Order: sequence, then C-alpha cells, then structure tokens
Amino acid sequence: MLPKPESACLLIADISGYTGYLAGVELDHAQDILADLMDTIVDALRPPFRLSKLEGDAAFVYLASSDLDGSLLQDIVEATYFTFRRRLRDIKQASVCECDACRQIPSLDLKFVAHFGQIAKQAMSGQEELIGRDVILIHRLLKNNVEAVLGERPYVLYTDALTQRAGIDPQAQGLIAHRESIDIIGEVRCWLRDLDAAWKAEQERSRMEVSPSDAIATFTIDVAAARPTTWEFLTMPGHRAIWTAGSTGVEENAVNGRRGPGTITHCMHGKDVIVEEFIDWRPHDYITRRAQIFDTGLVMTMTHALSDGRDGGTRIDIRVAKPAAEDMERFIALTPLLEQSMRASGEMLVKQLDEAAAQQRAAAGAEPAVPASAGRFVTQPVSH
Repeated sequence: MLPKPESACLLIADISGYTGYLAGVELDHAQDILADLMDTIVDALRPPFRLSKLEGDAAFVYLASSDLDGSLLQDIVEATYFTFRRRLRDIKQASVCECDACRQIPSLDLKFVAHFGQIAKQAMSGQEELIGRDVILIHRLLKNNVEAVLGERPYVLYTDALTQRAGIDPQAQGLIAHRESIDIIGEVRCWLRDLDAAWKAEQERSRMEVSPSDAIATFTIDVAAARPTTWEFLTMPGHRAIWTAGSTGVEENAVNGRRGPGTITHCMHGKDVIVEEFIDWRPHDYITRRAQIFDTGLVMTMTHALSDGRDGGTRIDIRVAKPAAEDMERFIALTPLLEQSMRASGEMLVKQLDEAAAQQRAAAGAEPAVPASAGRFVTQPVSH
C-alpha cells in the first residue's frame, strides 16, 4: 500500500558554525557539547513537534496537522532559541575545561527553517522516513542566501506557505520579505525573523512577574502535560473557554495579530465579562495578566508560572498579587467567589491537560534516540 499523504508543519533546527568549530578542536569534547545542545533543542521542540531524524548538527522535526496557530508556532521557535542561548551560556560558565572546544562554545549559534506542506511516511530499514516534495524543499532551503540580507546572524526562515496556513501577518509582525530560487522547484517566497534581535529584546524587556513574596494567594496544580502543551491551554482562547469556570467564550484582540504583551481578551460569562490584558509573556515559563473583574471595579494581577513537574509533567503556580490598599476591602469581599472559581477552573484544566497528555502518549511512536552527553563539565548549569 502506498503511504498516505498528510499535511504537516516541517521544521529544521540547524546549529550554525559547527563545521568551522570542529576544525582544530578536541573531537571528544566537541561531540559531547553537540550531544548536549541537540538534546536541549529537541527537548524544547517536543511536544508538539516529533523528531523525524538527527542530521549531523541539525534536528528535523514535524507536526502532522492541517491546523496551525501562528502565535503558538512563533512562541515555540523563539522559546527554543532562547533556551539554546541560555544553554550555551550555562555550559560556558559551568565548564572548568580550557580546551579549544570549550573556549570556542560562543562561536556556535542556531538557525531554523519552517515550512508547511504535504508529507508521507515510509518505513526504510526499520525506521520511519518522511518523503515528498516538501521534505526536499525544506532541506534545500537550508542552503540559502539569508546571509546576504542579515549577515552572519541567527534567524528563522518561514515559507510563505507556512505563514498563510498559520495566519501569520508577516508585515504587521515585522518579518523581512525574502525569496529563494530552488532548482526544479523554482522561486520560493519566504519571511525572516532576526533571532539575535529577538534575543536582545527578550533580555531588555522588563519583567512583570508576581513573585511568591508579592502574592496574597497562591494556587498550585500539577498536570501530566509538558510545559509547551500547558502553555497552549493557558493562552489560546479556544482552550481557555473550555476550562475557565463559567466561561461562555473568550474573544481576543492581539497586537499585530500575534498573541503576547498588550493582548486584550474578553472572557464572557453570560452577560458579564472579565477584561484581561497580558502584561508579560515568557513562553514557556510564565504569563502575567491584569484582569478587571466584571463591573466590580476590582483589578487583579496574577502570574501563571510553569516549572517542570513529575514524569515530564508541569507544575503551575498561580500567584495573585496583593491588591492596592484602596482595593483590599473589595478583594476580601470577593475572595470566596474567586477561590471557588479558581478551584473549579483548576480542576477542569487538570482534566483537560491530563487527557491531552494521554492522547499524545497514545499517538506517539518510536522516535530516533538523541545521543547522550557524557556530561564531563556540563552537568551543573548555572541558574537563569
């Protein structure tokens, strides 16, 4: 039987500078560092992506789906890059080795190519292989002319096919128009995101996280789903409408069409509405929002902080900021109702995420193994 075609988002994460890095450095340490970085990249991308194969210093992953959310996809790619940059820093700072392989770690960087198209799965030598025109296309796009536009900078290249499918407005979101010419296939319209600029903006952006010491109340729940899936359920309007107690729908007004700081949502509760503004947005670490509670005049600020839980799950700490002195009386009056709503929402969120995790496990097949780092000098990364 011929393999059945299906729609998929295809993505390649490629460590740039690795070939030059290998020249003249100690091979055993270089391989150890590569294994550590590849594990970091793949772990950050899955779920929702699945690993198709490792290709030297690149990971080829895919998400089999006809529906893509552009904000969520960009969050995953950029969060993976930020995780990679932090890991480079951690390895460098944790290392006591003075070999060339260790000293030249800062010369490494990461680039992405992302495309939407058709794939088929075919068993070859006992391994699942993705085949099709679009699989060829994304690999050909790795050899591109982006350097002429951005210089030697990290980037993500999105094909126009992907931006259209995911509902990304490239111009509104500041992506750079680009074209590549591929033999036989022809001209491919693309869009670029400068990841070095994104990283610098991330470092410079003010943090607005409700800390444990600033919280008047904290609710903690544990879910079976991984942090990227948990982030999806916490931020996407369609999911939020299902698990939020009493909600009859969630309407969203995103800045430039991308969910993030400044996004306003209206959580409908029949004729009543909770108006929320996202004021800090750190995929997949925490979200801080400011909410106006119906027509009470009370404004609450809360952070949903995500951390690694047991067995690949997630711990969610919901921290409610201490209200202003003039709001304390109204807050106390509403506390029983707020606690009841949060507990009911939390129970539904746990149910939804545990079901999602079970479905992901059931659908998951065998994936290629990621080589393990020997961990000679990278097992104790510094905190970030």
